[in-house]
Amino acid sequence: MRAWVQRKLEQPIVELGAKAPDFTLPSQDGSKISLSQFKGKWVVLYFYPKDMTSGCTIEAHNFQRDQQQYQDKNAVALGVSVDSVDSHKQFCTKEGLNFKLLSDSDHRVTEEYGSLTNLGVVKFAARHTFIIDPQGKIVKVYTDVSPNQHSQEVLAELTELQAK
Repeated sequence: MRAWVQRKLEQPIVELGAKAPDFTLPSQDGSKISLSQFKGKWVVLYFYPKDMTSGCTIEAHNFQRDQQQYQDKNAVALGVSVDSVDSHKQFCTKEGLNFKLLSDSDHRVTEEYGSLTNLGVVKFAARHTFIIDPQGKIVKVYTDVSPNQHSQEVLAELTELQAK
């Protein structure tokens, strides 16, 4: 009989309506990116497990494809994983990605957002997405993400949120 390792989140997910925890993380080009620099914009903060894996590649390609639509909605998409800056750089080069992928190699931000998952001895980011409004409040949380249609799902939600 096969024993399954139970995945578990290290900490509860940040709650809907809460102020989004600020952070500063390095991107694939080495620049430091802070959440606070996007005040006045909508932020789609998506956590993903691993560079260069099939689901993560599909999800990233879809966010890349939709960059103009995010810009048209005064929004920015930021990807976060626990992979290194070098890994992000290779991933972006290989896949033609030009939006910011942030390296949380010490797991601090991923854990603060309640997205750090423990699979035995390996820790990685769970596939979660947070929509943060221009005032810095979390207005939508996705914990059950399908990479294939997620960007379109987020864009539809942004349209709805901005109509309110």
